[in-house]
Amino acid sequence: MPRVARLDTPGLLHHLMIRGIERRKIFNDDKDRENFIERLSSLLPKTKTECYAWSFLPNHAHFLFRSGPGGIAALMRRLLTGYAVSYNKRHRRHGQLFQNRYKSIVCQEDTYLQELVRYIHLNPLRAKIVVSLNELDWYSYCGHSALMGKKKRGWQEVEYVLSLFGTRVGEARRGYASYVKEGIPLGRRPELVGGGLIRSLSAYLRIWGGATVTN
Repeated sequence: MPRVARLDTPGLLHHLMIRGIERRKIFNDDKDRENFIERLSSLLPKTKTECYAWSFLPNHAHFLFRSGPGGIAALMRRLLTGYAVSYNKRHRRHGQLFQNRYKSIVCQEDTYLQELVRYIHLNPLRAKIVVSLNELDWYSYCGHSALMGKKKRGWQEVEYVLSLFGTRVGEARRGYASYVKEGIPLGRRPELVGGGLIRSLSAYLRIWGGATVTN
């Protein structure tokens, strides 16, 4: 069965998910995670891709990107290929690291941006990598810590996200923190990884009137 073409045009908001093959780990330790972050810190500015949210778990990761002028496919190809080669060399392994293609869902910004930021940043708490919101505030491998002002990530778009919660930084952080806390009882939300988001080319064309698709 042929693969479905992806939507890939500049300025689109993408919820991206990568997963290890057979659900195996893609991050064995902090050195692996720092390796991936270093690649993000280089490639995102080069491709003019904006990152609003991200989180690492042992066998998968989530990102919320707005694609730059070259679209999202070129970025992901360079990011994942470079990391896989480095990971395999370091861990003395061969073969595929990631499960199939990365998953990419184009999002309707006004409806889903805030919810996706919250959903993505709560992943470490849902997975029990951290046990409280206070611990999540300081967790290095999730974009929540940057939004809370605990970690500095020059490649993460903090100001735009905070502007959705207030005009002053302190007010915005409090509003964002409260919004994240309200999301904890909601648990896992299938509609944020598929349902309700723009999934088909025909739906995209109706909304935007044109698109670039990639395989």
